Amino acid sequence: MSTRDAMLARIRGAIGTADAAAPSRDYRRVRETDAPQLITLLVDRLTDYGAHVHRTTSAAAIDVLTEVLDGRSCVVPPDLPVSWTPGGARRDDPALGTTELDAVAAVVTTCAAACAETGTIALDAGPGQGRRALTLVPDHHICLLPADRIVRSVPELLARLDPARPLTLISGPSATSDIELQRVQGVHGPRTLTVLLLDAD
Repeated sequence: MSTRDAMLARIRGAIGTADAAAPSRDYRRVRETDAPQLITLLVDRLTDYGAHVHRTTSAAAIDVLTEVLDGRSCVVPPDLPVSWTPGGARRDDPALGTTELDAVAAVVTTCAAACAETGTIALDAGPGQGRRALTLVPDHHICLLPADRIVRSVPELLARLDPARPLTLISGPSATSDIELQRVQGVHGPRTLTVLLLDAD
């Protein structure tokens, strides 16, 4: 028995509190929803959070990316597919420093999965997602989201992530209302979030 356990046991004995029962974990982890409903729900949540959403296909993504960037500089992870890499994009290889990243207008990545119910996009540093600094320092994050990576609930989202990797959960542009309840964007990450929702070709 550790010192902590011994101390807690003495406290429970002194106040007559029994050990709490283990919480039930038999909740429903998967909820069946067809793809169009999931997409509609996710787009509604993302738009409500202030993100910009563009529906396109994987093949046409580069054209939409070029339009969204409008000639501004961008950086991409080293393993982002060439077909999704805008012309003139700088690859994060070798890794750029924070000063260099701060000078870049946008970052383009993919994601691990997205939760429709909460409008949350999850990154776990997997293929095409880059390291955390890459997605947190540039002012504009453009995320490529294949429709087959959308799930309905948080348990389904977590099941798709690798807990051994660094996780970043994004629900709209970075914002806070800590100071006088005034909403300020771009405090802890990108001020602008653009999601390219990639339907099947």
